[in-house]
Amino acid sequence: MALHDNHSPAAAPVIELRNVGKIFRTADHTDRAVLEGVDLTLREGEIVAMLGKSGSGKSTLLRIMAGLVGADRGEVRFRGSRLAGTAEGIAMVFQSFALFPWLTVQQNVELGLEAQGVARGERARRAEAAIDMIGLSGFNGALPRELSGGMRQRVGIARALVTEPDLLLMDEAFSALDVLTGETLRDEMLELWASGRANIKSILIVSHNIEEAVMMADRIVILSSDPGRVRAEVRVPFPRPRNRDDAQVRALIDEVYTLMTSPVTLGPRVPAMAAAQQIGYRLPDADISQMEAILDLLHESPFFGRADLPHLANEAGLTDDELLPACEALQLLGLATIERGDITATPLGRAYYETEPPERKVLFGKQLLMHVALAAHIRHELQTSVDGEVGEEAVLRELEAYLKPDEAKRVLTIAIGWGRYGEVYAYSYNSGMLTLPAPEIAVEDDRRPHREETDEADKADKEDKEDKEDSAGS
Repeated sequence: MALHDNHSPAAAPVIELRNVGKIFRTADHTDRAVLEGVDLTLREGEIVAMLGKSGSGKSTLLRIMAGLVGADRGEVRFRGSRLAGTAEGIAMVFQSFALFPWLTVQQNVELGLEAQGVARGERARRAEAAIDMIGLSGFNGALPRELSGGMRQRVGIARALVTEPDLLLMDEAFSALDVLTGETLRDEMLELWASGRANIKSILIVSHNIEEAVMMADRIVILSSDPGRVRAEVRVPFPRPRNRDDAQVRALIDEVYTLMTSPVTLGPRVPAMAAAQQIGYRLPDADISQMEAILDLLHESPFFGRADLPHLANEAGLTDDELLPACEALQLLGLATIERGDITATPLGRAYYETEPPERKVLFGKQLLMHVALAAHIRHELQTSVDGEVGEEAVLRELEAYLKPDEAKRVLTIAIGWGRYGEVYAYSYNSGMLTLPAPEIAVEDDRRPHREETDEADKADKEDKEDKEDSAGS
């Protein structure tokens, strides 16, 4: 698919990334790339959205652009000068609101100005203007605990706007809000952008929501994973405000879904599905009940085995952040295929749909061992261990040769949940031990002397020893 170019040669660049790379040191002291060869320019007058799966390095890239972490390779230039650390003119809005609970709304908004050394009177004036601009007039003296989630995020946005940044970075800024509140705040941000009152030159939005990206952005950047690279750029040619039901807008949403779900090569020509045969593969954060609900919905009216992903998301009432990992997991397990933004059930997926829950577990476990290397590895370790047990800490240490510790923990948690459901192995939360399922332990025990037989043999040995000692004494 040809990539679209939205760069206007007349617009001055705000921030430029050239061949940016970031590495992390694994537990076995080898370097692994999080980002590699990233080239990206944001220009004045544009909103850019960044999409990518887990492991694509979106948040890391955003923090590099904010000057919070440094790049290990390449360079970042802000307003023509090399970026070294944080810079005035760049502000960031976080997903988690990141407010100080003991400070009032006014005090939270003034923080950035205080750090810049702005005088108290000027701080107060600009903070009041930002609070008014974001629709929170009258709440200047309120504490964060008195505010709703949407109001707290408004405070976070006001704290960024009060510094009058050239570049505003937004890291999943609407994802922690309910759908209606998120849409309202997005629309208000676009109105603010269009009015020019905030004096922002460019906005970068990191998102999991494909529709949000199409509705807000002038250009959408899609990152691949392991390591993160710019995989595609899509220009959004429609003026704002946009109608999500417009046929052309829906077609563009479908195009982005296609780019997000189509197979890519990872590393030196390693197919995506083959990558799952490495124990360090980043398993999608998919809930089994959601996976089964999607598969059931896929087989029923109006889909009958094949669905357009945006249509399926609407029918299922799921966000992209919920739908796409579940669909990736269904494809990984051989229950569905995804191509050009459509998901199609496989014959095995049809059999799974028609099977009762107990048999589903058996089928799930079989596919898990066949297609997920980490699950097969855990099972093999259990079968070859002396006592049929493996500690989760031991598996984590192995995973940390491929992944950062927190990501290794996430992947192992998913693998444990999937394996327990498929009865591939059992797990004790209290002890942190993985074991073979109880029926298999019983089978293994049948190959050894039964406990009663062992006890009787021990008793006989003891009595024989005592008889010999008595004979020697006499």
